[in-house]
Amino acid sequence: MYWAAGFASSRPCVVELGRNHSLPLRLCGSEQQQSLYGYIIAFPLQDYGGIMSVLGSDSWWKKTLYITGGALLAAAAYLLHELLAIRKEQELDSKDAIVLHQFSRPKNGVPSLSPSCLKIETYLRMLDLPYQNYFDGKLSPQGKMPWIEYNHQRVSGSEFMVDFLEEKLGVNLNLDLTPQERAVSRAVTKMVEEHLYWTIAYCQWVDNLEETQQLLAVSGPMSDTLKWLLSHLNGGMVRREMYGHGIGRFSREEVYALMEKDMRTLATLLGDKKYFMGSKISTLDATVFGHLAQAMWTLPGTRPEQLIKGELINLAMFCERIRRRFWPEWFVEVEDLYYDGDSESSGASSQEGLLDFGLFSRTDTLDNSDARNTHTNCPDSDHSLFDSDVGTGSDNDTHPKE
Repeated sequence: MYWAAGFASSRPCVVELGRNHSLPLRLCGSEQQQSLYGYIIAFPLQDYGGIMSVLGSDSWWKKTLYITGGALLAAAAYLLHELLAIRKEQELDSKDAIVLHQFSRPKNGVPSLSPSCLKIETYLRMLDLPYQNYFDGKLSPQGKMPWIEYNHQRVSGSEFMVDFLEEKLGVNLNLDLTPQERAVSRAVTKMVEEHLYWTIAYCQWVDNLEETQQLLAVSGPMSDTLKWLLSHLNGGMVRREMYGHGIGRFSREEVYALMEKDMRTLATLLGDKKYFMGSKISTLDATVFGHLAQAMWTLPGTRPEQLIKGELINLAMFCERIRRRFWPEWFVEVEDLYYDGDSESSGASSQEGLLDFGLFSRTDTLDNSDARNTHTNCPDSDHSLFDSDVGTGSDNDTHPKE
């Protein structure tokens, strides 16, 4: 019986196997060396047809035959990879077009399990900016996801993406905010992205890892194995990053206590307003929605779902308002809007198949009355969240012109 040890990677790499728990990893074509923590997998090599014995024999021509055949197969695989890469580059010409790179859609109908991905895509829809999704899983040069391409320029980091689009396209959801309101918006944004985010990630990828694993959209004969591997790798990264952040050094009960404080702060700030900064949407609404939607629709039976669908119902109404207005193709059951104590009934949507959400323009999905309220021309109504127009706001938000 012959044994081999290896390390799986999606990119060409050279791994030095030593006795340390960390593996020094050098990517081909790069002088940068990184320390990668993970598992070294040992697996048996079956001696099919005496291949291993032939390679170990003195028959040099048979060795040459097998080595040459392997080299030809490797060369063919490399050429196929390069051809596919060239084809992708041709398809992704970002000339005067926004290309949004993000993770694949999950299986339960929610557009993304990533708060940042959902935030940016919702932001683009709020501005009615056409964009093309690309679910390649490829990280930005800074190792971030999501990221965008526009006119062959690449930008990552949600704050930098918003600034970039404001500068290049002259759009701004915060145009009507006062300096004080902009300061409040930025402060709340940082609370959500730098604090609440980690508690949501903990609930998804640490405390409810098995449930989140089932939401991953992975197909193929080894889909269950791949989902297990991806979810546990991501869960390990979340644990390490949370520990480095500091919030991961607390107990489970303490992490959930911090989450509840953040959610109660958001509920108090929202009050009975339609949106967080008043009657008009702002960038903060996209940020909060991207995070609260995870508690609303991806974590059935958990403490954040109980809070948002129970005691903090105004946050649930806010999420539903944003979903109906900017995600008309995202279907949820009526009973999925409140918590009834049954995790199964408040779980996945009954939607048979999730739409691609590829090239999107919000104008194509709305009637003429709401199409006028694009870009920064948001609704002017001061109706509260308890009004009957929970959803689109297209009927009651427009006023007749004198």
